[in-house]
Amino acid sequence: MPLIVLTGYPSSGKTQRAQEIHDYLVERLNKEGRPLKVYWINESDIVHRGVYKGTLCLSLMPLNSLIFNITVTDVREEKNARGAMLSAVERLLSKDCIVIADGLNYIKGFRYQLYCVARAISTPHCVVHTGAPVDKVKEWNAARSEGYDATVLEELVMRYEEPEARNRWDSPLFTIIYDDKEIPGDKIWDAVILRKPPPPNLSTVSKPVADTNYVYALDKATLDIINAVIEGQKEYGAGGAPMSVPTSTTKVLNPSRTVTLSELRRLRKQFVSMNCARTTLDVTRIADMFADYLNTNLS
Repeated sequence: MPLIVLTGYPSSGKTQRAQEIHDYLVERLNKEGRPLKVYWINESDIVHRGVYKGTLCLSLMPLNSLIFNITVTDVREEKNARGAMLSAVERLLSKDCIVIADGLNYIKGFRYQLYCVARAISTPHCVVHTGAPVDKVKEWNAARSEGYDATVLEELVMRYEEPEARNRWDSPLFTIIYDDKEIPGDKIWDAVILRKPPPPNLSTVSKPVADTNYVYALDKATLDIINAVIEGQKEYGAGGAPMSVPTSTTKVLNPSRTVTLSELRRLRKQFVSMNCARTTLDVTRIADMFADYLNTNLS
């Protein structure tokens, strides 16, 4: 089921909003009797310049939630942390659960990766942006017992790539201002529960393996028909009576012009390409379908 990606400046209230979204979803799922789990992945305490050693821990929380804590020492560790977050999302995201990815997610390329994960399994996704002015972020950060170093905070704010609703990986986008009393719970619910998921990218879809007998039948039936058309025009000439072709109840119309073998081969190649993966197609219908295809394209 859906992926909800949180993003925003450091110390902008992402985890608080993630908690509110989590509680809203759990309450509504229970109320409507939907058997879905809610997983909350929390990426926290990202610091630079070796202030802390990189640590990674998992701790189970009530209500089927998962807290995922990550501490980062440098750029390489930060990249590893994003990889850990991505792996956690890939591992938990399915059609039976909702995943809340709570972290900076400040790089648009990383948000695109998260979007691709959701799209690959045909599940909806949305982005929740916690909007707060830099002055308010600094104030809240200073009040935290384990806040960011002032220089680190400035660097992260400068590097932040704000989401844009026109980007498909940032859409639908919900911006929650820091002084909003409530989250747009109903809108988030509509976006991730009621909205039809996007189709998976064709490059990520596994193509069905064609049955050997089907491919042989497709190849033979179409080859026999184009040979019959060539012979029919030789016998009756262009513009003659419709031609009977092997294994087809549909006759092929005889155009008023001479049809070349290269043209027939091109049409046959197109037809085979379109139908080679349709292994559930009744092989007895192949000849009739190809005859109809020729009638449409030769007229």
